Amino acid sequence: MTYGELTARLSGRTERENLGYAVLAPIVEEEDGLSLLFEVRAAGLRRQPGEVCFPGGAVEPGESPEETAARETREELGLDRESLELGPRLPLVRHQSGFCTRPVVGRLLPGWREALKLNRDEVAEVFTVPLDFFRDTPPEEYTCQVVTVPPEDFPHARLGFPQGYQWLRGECSVPVWMWQGHPVWGLTARMVKSLVEAL
Repeated sequence: MTYGELTARLSGRTERENLGYAVLAPIVEEEDGLSLLFEVRAAGLRRQPGEVCFPGGAVEPGESPEETAARETREELGLDRESLELGPRLPLVRHQSGFCTRPVVGRLLPGWREALKLNRDEVAEVFTVPLDFFRDTPPEEYTCQVVTVPPEDFPHARLGFPQGYQWLRGECSVPVWMWQGHPVWGLTARMVKSLVEAL
C-alpha cells in the first residue's frame, strides 16, 4: 500500500464512522422574529423520556445528515420534505460516550402548523422559543467531571505502572436554559449554543 492509497481510504472516513445521529434544528418564522421548535420526548420511551430535543435519530446506511434529519422530522412530526427548507450544517456535537450528532438547520415553511401530526409514541408535545431568548440569555453552565475507570483486568504491571494509577480527569460543559418550565440542556443546548455563537 502506498501513502496515497492509505490517505484515499482514510479520506472522510472518521466522520462517516462516528456520525451516529443527525437532527434538524427547526427554524420557525413568526410575526415577532425567528424561533426554534423543540420536541418533548414521549414518557413511554426507553431512552430519555420527557427530555427536550430536536427531531432526529440514527443515520441509516447511505444517508446524508440532511436526509436523516428530514426523514426523522417526517416520522416524528408528520412534516414531509415539502414542509422543510434545509439549510446549513452546524458543527458536529460529540457525546462523551463517543457518538457524534450532526445538526442541520432548516426552516419550517408556511402551513407547517396545519400539517403537524405528532407521532405520540415518540413525541408528547412541541413548543417554540424565540431565537432572541437564547441570544440575550446566557445559559447556566455546569462543568461535569469525566473519569476513566479501567476494568479490573487492565494490564497495569505489563504497561509498567502501578495499580491505582492516577488517570487524568476530563471535563464536560453542560449548558442549561429554562423556558416556561421546559429545560433545554445537554447536547440539545450545546447545539443551540453553537447556532447562537455562529450568529
